Amino acid sequence: MRISKVYSAIPQGYAGRLVTVEGDSNHGLPCFNIVGMASKIIDESRDRIRSAIHNSLFDFPKHKVVINLAPAELRKDGTHLDLPIALAILELSQQLLAKDLQNRMFVGELSLNGDIRPVKGILNIVEVAKKHHIKQLFIPAANISQAALLATNIDIVPVQNLRELWLFLKGRVSLKATSVSVKNTQTDTREHIILDQIFGQDNAKRALTIAVAGRHNILLTGPPGTGKTLLAKASASLLPPPSLAEQIAITKLHSINTVCTNIITQRPYRAPHHRSSLTTLIGGGPNLAPGEISLAHLGILHLDELPEFPRDRLEALRQPLEDHKITLNRIGKHASYPADFMLVATMNPCPCGYSGSSKQKCTCTPAALYNYRRKLSGPLLDRIDIVIELPHEDNSIPTPQTVSRHQQHIAQKLIQTAQKQQSKRYHQPTKFNSRLSSYETTKYCHLTAAAKVLLNAASRRYELSARAYFKIIKIAQTIADLEAAPEITDLHLSEALQYRQRSNPLLF
Repeated sequence: MRISKVYSAIPQGYAGRLVTVEGDSNHGLPCFNIVGMASKIIDESRDRIRSAIHNSLFDFPKHKVVINLAPAELRKDGTHLDLPIALAILELSQQLLAKDLQNRMFVGELSLNGDIRPVKGILNIVEVAKKHHIKQLFIPAANISQAALLATNIDIVPVQNLRELWLFLKGRVSLKATSVSVKNTQTDTREHIILDQIFGQDNAKRALTIAVAGRHNILLTGPPGTGKTLLAKASASLLPPPSLAEQIAITKLHSINTVCTNIITQRPYRAPHHRSSLTTLIGGGPNLAPGEISLAHLGILHLDELPEFPRDRLEALRQPLEDHKITLNRIGKHASYPADFMLVATMNPCPCGYSGSSKQKCTCTPAALYNYRRKLSGPLLDRIDIVIELPHEDNSIPTPQTVSRHQQHIAQKLIQTAQKQQSKRYHQPTKFNSRLSSYETTKYCHLTAAAKVLLNAASRRYELSARAYFKIIKIAQTIADLEAAPEITDLHLSEALQYRQRSNPLLF
């Protein structure tokens, strides 16, 4: 009787778990069994592994082989364990020695000819290996670009096929461990809309600049054709590029969902359709995969035609908008994902779209108007910082003299100035005004005497909730940061108040 042991790991939620692949070979009828809460995918890997071993010119044992995936109570899913299972079998048949596998971790999917294919969640795997002080981690060569982002204090070795790995473990060939590199980045194929391409709507552009500068959630409302969707798309071009740490977080989330081998160097812009399921939006499913709100982490979540989303979808956003993370639970499973996104929502003022329009008469009944707007609950709207109404622009054809120029450049400069002010104030490059707690707002945001008087008067007149009260201060702080002003003045505060006005009783 022989026992083999190979270390591996699988992603689990936003983290990962160490898995020990144990092999047992003894007398009995020839068979190959895998135990230890393996999914259907892993159960089907038996034929892949057998073919990969044969086609790599190795011998498969001609007696009973049992593979145990420990810990047994942890459900395993995915193709990550193909390679370690194959190595455990090679050790059982004495084609590898136990010392060849010590202090090493192996991850990879096997093809029928022995090639090693990329897997999901490679950054989770690297984090597990570093946590358990593994000296060498062997991964598919296609995953090496992402893994290199965390290649400090660990040797990460890319391998092409099972035969090449065996020759390396036996000391017959050499493989070069990777070093930190940011190559093989993902090409940005998105359609880029900039402010200069949008005619008019200067007030909305100003509000969007403020929203991006402080990462405030914003709702654009107005009749059809006023440029709401174009402005929402333009918000992606105003965001500054992510730092290396942010690239790692963004890439990690996307690699959990799909076999993504590139490094994502652009901030995400997610625009789910209003018919998307609740699981698609917030995450979940059999494997508790991240949803759109997590895939929008450190970027923008664009919800077009907000009232068209079912109410349960919108109400599910309340907790992530407040906590900037989502916790998913399923029987026997638990996962938490970050969801620190900027919400950019758009909506028509009514079902027909022309309520309050000077261009066309609204045909909606009061009941239809009420039912349309009641989909947006008060608690949800209270979590939106800025609301801006877009009017119809002049119908005259834009000419080179009337088209706005350099607005994109000016807005980016203002955002850069505000970001520097926030980094200096909070001593964190990723801390923004919208993310301040109530205590932090009173600590860092200083109002002039005139601003305090104006704020108290507005609070009494509009009956502001505590959340709305502090949101106004944070918006005013962002406006002050755009000017690099040391204090919040009454001018900054009055501009912030207009984005929280309560002139529409059905909307607020």
